[in-house]
Amino acid sequence: MSEAPEAPKTTGNGGKAPAPEEAPSPLASLTLPKMRREELEGHLIVIEGGDGSGRSTQIELLTEWLESQGFAVQAMGLRRSALIGKDIDALLARNVVTRYTLALMYATDFYDQLETRIIPALRSGMVVLADRYFYTLIVRAVVRGIDREYAHGLYSLAPRPDLTFFLNVRPEIAFTREFKKSPAISYWEAGRDMHLSDDLYESFIQYQSMMRKEFVHLASRHKFVTFSGEGSVRSVNADLRRRIAEHLGIRSVRYQPSQALVHLWR
Repeated sequence: MSEAPEAPKTTGNGGKAPAPEEAPSPLASLTLPKMRREELEGHLIVIEGGDGSGRSTQIELLTEWLESQGFAVQAMGLRRSALIGKDIDALLARNVVTRYTLALMYATDFYDQLETRIIPALRSGMVVLADRYFYTLIVRAVVRGIDREYAHGLYSLAPRPDLTFFLNVRPEIAFTREFKKSPAISYWEAGRDMHLSDDLYESFIQYQSMMRKEFVHLASRHKFVTFSGEGSVRSVNADLRRRIAEHLGIRSVRYQPSQALVHLWR
């Protein structure tokens, strides 16, 4: 499959006031069909970070904690769309997809989940906990050579989170964590499609370093709350709970995981 031509640049920030370094976009006043922001009474909380940063573990623990505080929680992540999620998995397994095709398929997956899961949950007053949001998709696209503003433009109509956390972890630490989980490091997590190195470890380090640099850029541009993800699960979780409790008006941040999740508490 031949590579798609470079796409024109577009910008947008989903209707909120632009960051100081961003010019106002003609898309800023647009929104998705049937979505009125004043109707979204819930809270959208996102945890971003590279592979091995501990996002998924924290999402599980935070879900249980928030439910114990009386909140209804909807979790979301990438490639979970009923429309196209399995198709993305199949293409990734075969390694037969170009960077633009992959970026657009991920955007389709994201918007399908947005329409069928995220917006209905927010309209119902739920807390949506996102294990990655469109920011990861922008990062992956940019490090593969897709124009940064074009990648941002793909998600101009998406609602911005109430809180976005970035778990910052050095690639060397991330590799150790990923290797402990499985001795087979993912082809895509190691950036092997980018032909950075013939050595698996070196390819992973280079790719995750590129990802981390782009995340740092996004963290500044979009005002992420940045924590080191290299501490213990307990300490990182405590930092997250304190900040979320402040946003949601939760008085107590005390939490002890249930027997089902205690194995994550380390």
